[in-house]
Amino acid sequence: MKIQQFKDKGLSQYSYAILNDGIPGQHARQPEIILIDPSRSITPYLDFALQNNAIIAAVIETHPHADFISGHLELSNTTGAPIYCSRLLGATYPHHPFDEGDIIPLGNIQLKAMNTPGHSPDSISILLQQGQKDIAVFTGDTLFIGDCGRPDLRENAGNITARREELAGQMYHSLRDKLMPLSDEVIVYPAHGAGTLCGRSLSDASYSTIGEEKRSNWSLQEMSQEAFIKALTADQPFVPGYFPYDVELNKKGAENLNTALSKVTRGKPITLNPLLYIIDTRSANDFKKGHLPGSINIQKDGKFETWLGSIISPGENFYITTSDEAELKNILPRAATIGYEVFIDHAFFTAGAEETTIPANVRETTEKLNLGSFRNHLSDYTIIDIRSAEEVKNHPLFNNALNIPLPELRQRTREVPLDKPIVVHCAGGYRSAIGSSLLQNSIGRQTKVFDLGETIKDFLSPIR
Repeated sequence: MKIQQFKDKGLSQYSYAILNDGIPGQHARQPEIILIDPSRSITPYLDFALQNNAIIAAVIETHPHADFISGHLELSNTTGAPIYCSRLLGATYPHHPFDEGDIIPLGNIQLKAMNTPGHSPDSISILLQQGQKDIAVFTGDTLFIGDCGRPDLRENAGNITARREELAGQMYHSLRDKLMPLSDEVIVYPAHGAGTLCGRSLSDASYSTIGEEKRSNWSLQEMSQEAFIKALTADQPFVPGYFPYDVELNKKGAENLNTALSKVTRGKPITLNPLLYIIDTRSANDFKKGHLPGSINIQKDGKFETWLGSIISPGENFYITTSDEAELKNILPRAATIGYEVFIDHAFFTAGAEETTIPANVRETTEKLNLGSFRNHLSDYTIIDIRSAEEVKNHPLFNNALNIPLPELRQRTREVPLDKPIVVHCAGGYRSAIGSSLLQNSIGRQTKVFDLGETIKDFLSPIR
């Protein structure tokens, strides 16, 4: 038996293949694989099966994911493997109900369903047993390494909706009544790691044990239900706008990835609709040297998927551009991991900064900030801090800054004063590239907009 963990770095998402290569002492049979929470692209799982001369026997969904599109339906259509999920999910694709006590045999091991609501009303965890022994538990978004799943994503989405306080109460009991009673040696395999927005303070570790989590995970410590609910519902990160859309799409299953991508119109557009944003995925340096009007700089090297789905609303068409054709081929599947390929009006590439193909008469640039003037005359600038309120509280920087978190900036641009040049900053430069380009679109003709960028690192000690 082998457990293979797959990671989507952009979304900090883990999926799993459980390989059973037969029962000792019995006639040889082709090895079988069961997949848990597969990503949109099914190629890694098909490759893994091929490498092990195995067949994919089943696919299990622990819940309808909010932060990514699952490949469960394509895998089933491609391999014939049945899909298992909780009946509470309300799935409209062909599936087998998989709830408390239900078992899927796999050679000399078995997978047992445990209903563990809390992150969502329809969440399940999956216990891997060999003989009479519990070996591992796949906890989905219920138990993470160092944290547990957030309870506020299903108030307005899914087959069953519930208030965050109600789900937090269910999480309290799922952790204590279902997972904590497992033996300390049981390995914990979560669906996400550090960097996901499905939890708050996850560890960088990709797996743990029940015993270690009992010792170190705040959510498994002794406390009253009331105290747990208060702690779990406080200071959760923002909810990207695409999350409810992904829940609904995962309930019915997404179109095959290659089919969906083949429908994206590509090549140099004849005209551009000025009402649609252009998502420019080039580096901030290249972007500032020359870009098309109406562009937002969401760089490919970072949390591209999260910010694309946070800045562009589901159902809102947009353009996407990269530095070259190879990058275009790479970025389109990433947009598809959140189901946004259907909103791409046109995809094209723009040559690098110095040799840009953008005509000079339409090209926009971003002026470089005079750092000396900024340092010595902070009051001469309107400083926009686009970090979260929690980040600002924990690490204040500029006393005269206006805090508008990046997920809210597009809706709150009218709050930005126009009487001074504007300087946008975050904590490292990635978000400020997005925020400054967004403001340049909105108010850049009324006052200058600067991006402090990575230079913010020189200001990380509080400024008075």
